[in-house]
Amino acid sequence: MAAFLYRMGRLAFRRRWYVVLLWVGVLACVGLGALKAPGASEEEFSMPGIESQKAFDLMGERFPGSAADGATARVVFVAPDGQKVTATENRKAVEAAVDALADGTQVAGVADPFASRAVSEDASTAYATVTYKVKAADVTDASRTALEKAAGQARDAGLTVEAGGDAMDSGGGPGGVAEIIGISLAAVVLLITFGSLAAAGLPLLTAILGVGITMFTITALAHALGMDTNTGTLAMMLGLAVGIDYALFVVSRYREERAQGHDPREATGLAVGTAGSAVVFAGLTVVIALAGLAVVGIPTLTKMGLAAAGAVVVAVLIALTVVPALLGFWPRAVLPRTARKGTERGGKAKVTGRSLLVRKVVAGKRVVAAKRLLTRNGSPAGKRGEKNTGNSAADNLGTRWARFVLRRPIPVLILGVLGLGALAIPMTALQLGMPGDEAKPVSTTERRAYDALADGFGPGFNGPLTIVVDARGAADPKTAVATIGDRIGATKGIVSVATPHFNDAGDTAVFTATPSTSPTDERTKTLVTTIRDERPATETAADGATFEVTGTTALNIDIATKVQGALVPYLVTIVGLAVILLLVVFRSLLVPLKAALGFLLSVLAALGAVVVVFQQGHGAGLFGVEQTGPIMSLMPIFLVGIVFGLAMDYEVFLVSRMREAYVHGDTAREAVVSGFRHSARVVVAAALIMIAVFAGFVGEDESMIKMIGFGLATAVLLDAFVVRMALVPAVLALLGDKAWWLPRRLDRLLPRVDIEGEALTRRPADATELRPDPDPDPAPDEPVEARL
Repeated sequence: MAAFLYRMGRLAFRRRWYVVLLWVGVLACVGLGALKAPGASEEEFSMPGIESQKAFDLMGERFPGSAADGATARVVFVAPDGQKVTATENRKAVEAAVDALADGTQVAGVADPFASRAVSEDASTAYATVTYKVKAADVTDASRTALEKAAGQARDAGLTVEAGGDAMDSGGGPGGVAEIIGISLAAVVLLITFGSLAAAGLPLLTAILGVGITMFTITALAHALGMDTNTGTLAMMLGLAVGIDYALFVVSRYREERAQGHDPREATGLAVGTAGSAVVFAGLTVVIALAGLAVVGIPTLTKMGLAAAGAVVVAVLIALTVVPALLGFWPRAVLPRTARKGTERGGKAKVTGRSLLVRKVVAGKRVVAAKRLLTRNGSPAGKRGEKNTGNSAADNLGTRWARFVLRRPIPVLILGVLGLGALAIPMTALQLGMPGDEAKPVSTTERRAYDALADGFGPGFNGPLTIVVDARGAADPKTAVATIGDRIGATKGIVSVATPHFNDAGDTAVFTATPSTSPTDERTKTLVTTIRDERPATETAADGATFEVTGTTALNIDIATKVQGALVPYLVTIVGLAVILLLVVFRSLLVPLKAALGFLLSVLAALGAVVVVFQQGHGAGLFGVEQTGPIMSLMPIFLVGIVFGLAMDYEVFLVSRMREAYVHGDTAREAVVSGFRHSARVVVAAALIMIAVFAGFVGEDESMIKMIGFGLATAVLLDAFVVRMALVPAVLALLGDKAWWLPRRLDRLLPRVDIEGEALTRRPADATELRPDPDPDPAPDEPVEARL
C-alpha cells in the first residue's frame, strides 16, 4: 500500500497539470449534468415493513386518484376573548376568508369550518382545511401569498388567524450560512496550525473542489434516485469536514519530510505513501459506517448514507491526487515561514543539492532500525527508544502531554471514563419521535396555529390516528366498520372518532380517532400499542373486517420502534467490520478493541448531551431551540454511524504514527510519545476543523440538521480530546508491548498493507530507486541541478 501510494504521489507531483485539469474536467462535466438534470423528486417518506406504511399503501390502492398526495394548509380562526367564531360578524369574516382562499389557481378545494363541523365545543376556535392540487414542494410563493392575504382580511375583522400544514413549508436544506461559518473557522484553524496562507488554503481549496463535485453529482442524480435536500446537506457536511482533514494530514506530512531534507518530489511521495495510507483506511472506516446505514432498512436513510459515503470517497481520491499535484505548484509556499526564509537565503540549494546523500543516510538509518527490531525486548531497544525521543529540542506540547499521561495513566483513565459516563447518564431517558410544528419557533405562524388548535380542540387534535379498515371479507362492510369504530372510540385515551369515509367500491373505509394527549406524549404511544394489542378481539367482533392504525403520529411511533430495533444489528455490523479493518492495519488484537470501546464511550456521551439540550431543554436557548421534545427518531442511528467513522479517523491518524515508530525500533512507551510528537497537533487541528464545520450547521432551520450538527460537534469534541488524546495513551501505557501483540497464526493469515511505510525504508537496497529522476520538469522553486 505505502509503496503504491508513494509512486502515485510522485506521479501526481510530476504530472500536476494533467491531474488538475482532469479533476477540473470532472467538475465541469458533473456541473453541466446538474444544470440539465430535472429537479429533485419529492418522494414520500417510506419505511417498508411497518404497519403504518402498510396502511398508507392500502389507502393508495383502494382510494386511487385521491388528493392524498396534495399539499394541505390548515387556517385557524380564533375569536377575540369572550367572543365566539359563530357570532354573526365573526362568521361573516371567516366565510369571506374561506371564499378568498378558494380562489387560488393551485387550490383544489377549501373545507368550510361551519359545514365540516370544524368548530371547537366552546366555539372560540375554528379551522378551514385548504387542499392543493400539487405537492408541498410545488406550492408557489404566489399561492402562499394569496393564503396570507385571505388570512389578513379576517385579521382586519378582529380575528386571530394562523396557518399550518405542509403547504406552509417553503423548503429546507442548506442555505449557505452554515457552510460559510464552517469554512471561515476552518481557515483560521489552518492558518494558526500551518502559519502559511498557502498551506492553509490548499486543504480548503481541495475540500471545496470535492464538495462541488459531490453536490453536482447528487443534483444530477437526485430526480432519478429520489434524493431530497437533506441528502445533499449531510453529504456536504461530511465532505467538507473530511476533505479538509485528509488534505491537512498529507500537507502536514509533506512539511515534515521536507524538514528532514527531502526534495519536494520525494517529500510528496513519502507523504502520500505514509499519511496517504492512513487517509485511505480512515476513509474506508467512514464509508463502512455510512454504507452500513442500509442495515436499518429505511430507503431515505440508505440514500443519505450512500451519498455521504460517496462524498468521503471523493475526498480520499482528491487527497491522494490533487493535493500532491498542488504541492508541485507550491512546493515552498506551504512550508513554515522560517523554512521559506532559509530557502530564500540559499539554504534550500544547499539541502536539495545533497538530497541524494540525505536520502541514503535517512533511509539507511531506518533500515538499521528495522534490523534491530529483534532486540526490542532487550536493553538495546530500550536505550535506543530513550535516545531517539529524549531530545528536548524535539519536544512540543504533544510530547509533554503524552509524557504526562504516561506518568499517570490510571488517574487519567479513571477521570476520563467517569466524565464520559456522567455525560452519558441522560441518554437513559432518551425519547424518540418526529417533532412537527410544535418544535418550530413561536415566531412562526405554523407554531402558533399548532398551539391554537391544541387550545381549542385539545392536545391530541394535532396528531389524530388514522384507522384504515379493510372490509372485503365482511358480510356487511358498513356494520363491520361501525363496530370497529365503536370499539376504538371506547378505548381509554380516545376522545372522539370521526365519521368513516368509504371508497367507491364500498369495501374500504378510513376514519380518524383523536387521542386526548399530544402526538409526542408517551401516553399516546401507549394508546397506539393498546389499540393494536386489542386488535384480535376487535376484528373478531367485526366479523371478517381487519384494520390498521396509521397517520403521522402512528408512523412516528413505528419509525422510532424500528430504529431502536435496528440499532444493535447496525452497531454489530459496522463495529465488526471496522475492528477487522483495524486488525489488518495495526496488526494487533487489543488496539482495535480499545478503539471500539472508546467510540462507544464518546457516542453515548454525545447522545446524553443531545438529550440534555434538545429533550430536557438545558441551555436550549443558546442553540436556537425554542421548543424541547423527543429526539428525532433517526438521530441516534445517524450519530452512531457518522461518529464511528470519524472516531476511527482519529484512531488511524494518531495510532498509525505510534505503530510506525514502534516498527522502526521505539519502545512501546516511547512510540506513544513519538506518535504524539508528530500527530497530536495535526489531530487537534483536524478535530477543531470538524467541530467548526458541524457547529456551523446548528444554525440551520431544519431541526434534524440542527440536531445532527450539535451531536456531531459534541461527539468529535469528546472523542478527539478525551478518548483519543487522553484515554488512548493511558491504555497503551498500561498495556505496553502487549498492545501490539498478535497471534502468529493470525499474523500469517492477515494481509500486509504496510500503513507505516516499512517498504519505503527498504528502497536503498534497490539501486534503481536511487538513480537520478529522468523527468526533466523540476519543481518550480528548485534549481535544475538540485533535482534527483
